[in-house]
Amino acid sequence: MKSIGLNRFTFFIALYYAAILNIPLYIRAAEGLKSLSHIDWLFVASLPVLLTSLLALIFSLFSVKYLVKPFFILLTLVSALVVFGMYKYGIVFDRAMMENIFETHSAEAFMYLNTESVVGFLLLGILPAFLIAKVKIEYRVWWKELLVKSGFMLGMVSIAGGVLAGYYQDYVAFGRNNDDMKQLVVPTYYIGAAAGFVNQRYIETPLEYQPLGTDANNQTRDSNQKPLLTVLLVGETARSMNYQYYGYQKDTNAFTKPHNPIVLSATRSCGTATAQSLPCMFSRMGREDYNARKARAQDTVIDVLDHAGVTVYWIDSDSGCKGVCDRVINETVKLDEDPALCDGESCLDQVLLNRLDNILASPIEKDTLLVLHIMGSHGPTYFQRYPDEHKAFTPDCPRSDIQNCSNEALVNTYDNTIRYSDYIMAEVINRLKQQEPVADTAMMYISDHGESLGEKGLYLHGAPYAFAPIEQISVPWLLWLSDGFKEENRLDESCLRSLQGEWSHDNLFDSLLGWMNIHTSIYRKELDIFSRCRLPAV
Repeated sequence: MKSIGLNRFTFFIALYYAAILNIPLYIRAAEGLKSLSHIDWLFVASLPVLLTSLLALIFSLFSVKYLVKPFFILLTLVSALVVFGMYKYGIVFDRAMMENIFETHSAEAFMYLNTESVVGFLLLGILPAFLIAKVKIEYRVWWKELLVKSGFMLGMVSIAGGVLAGYYQDYVAFGRNNDDMKQLVVPTYYIGAAAGFVNQRYIETPLEYQPLGTDANNQTRDSNQKPLLTVLLVGETARSMNYQYYGYQKDTNAFTKPHNPIVLSATRSCGTATAQSLPCMFSRMGREDYNARKARAQDTVIDVLDHAGVTVYWIDSDSGCKGVCDRVINETVKLDEDPALCDGESCLDQVLLNRLDNILASPIEKDTLLVLHIMGSHGPTYFQRYPDEHKAFTPDCPRSDIQNCSNEALVNTYDNTIRYSDYIMAEVINRLKQQEPVADTAMMYISDHGESLGEKGLYLHGAPYAFAPIEQISVPWLLWLSDGFKEENRLDESCLRSLQGEWSHDNLFDSLLGWMNIHTSIYRKELDIFSRCRLPAV
């Protein structure tokens, strides 16, 4: 094989990235051009020229003997995965998504494995990486190489400078109106996001831990009264618009309907991915001021309930509690522990009902909160979230490359997950009703975030919040209360059923404290939804 110079090698790598691996960027740019009354096609043509020159300039910094091949092989393999996720699912690899990726276990990652993803990875990553490994690079003596590289970099600066000099105002105006385009530049944006996450999580000095609500108590309750028992189901990837309770035409709530649950207004999630939304929804901070680093260094509402003497269990069949449950009794279901319900990659949520049965087999002697973090509607393998006997809507989409299913089949599959989660809720309520002789019982259900099912070309979730579609941030919030629970907490059911408001995950912290009748100086009555319906003490 004929050898090529280091600068030529660098340029070809930059050209491959600019021409192929940034196709999602050009697709987004084409959408932005539609809003222009006049299109300067020379300006349009300058974009790949500018991108190639800038990438060649950046790549030159890493084009060093002994480093160049391993670096670009690894970079190309990772970039291929990123581009496939962008192109097929509309995923944006920002810092929040990086947090989600770093906290995803291997079984969850393999859910995205399918024929199309393998072929895409082979063509976009493996094949170019093989060519990089095989190419012969000709190296000069170090001082000549440095001199020639300096000239090459100066040339790239000149090309980029010339493009910007001619079209600076066009780029500024177009960039201002299409600010999200920068999130699609491969590989610079996702590398920056990953570096920011790693720095924040692993390098920065941890903040001093801040306990919250250490004065929490429920002293107003008589020790002779029955204990409060609440099961909080944390949904996964459930969007409100596919719930019959929120006006959806299909019967996705067939199982809880006989229990007549209270349906709160569609609620805005704190984030669009579990790694961000789950810790945020249980945090003292609201979405606007949420900071993941700070959140890890302070108590959650789960901890405050524990301070108050409430027995708290967290049972997880999803991807873990993201630090929320670290200081209370917690368990993540093993993926292979029940052959009837688990396949090694995930478990049906029925496994949580079995865990619930084990806990309820012992007497409930004090106020208790049981959190069940369900798999719910976790994609893209929606078809694995429900057993065959719960396949109510057909045809469904029994595959992970969901973008290749018809919209009808995809939505049917997702709706089956919603309906199966509804079954799990109904079964929880049935078990709580059996506990009424010994406890005042209640159930609360709220999802962590929503999901896109092909609307506007987007799939799954994780879009930056500022640009997130309503499908990814509108979630259901459902309640069921026994008569004893309503009486003990002085909650007016008719008032609860008529509650109207623009609720969000910001309300959960204080609403959960009020729900469990907890008194603490950090409680904020204005954010407690249920305070509006609490009757005066007799």
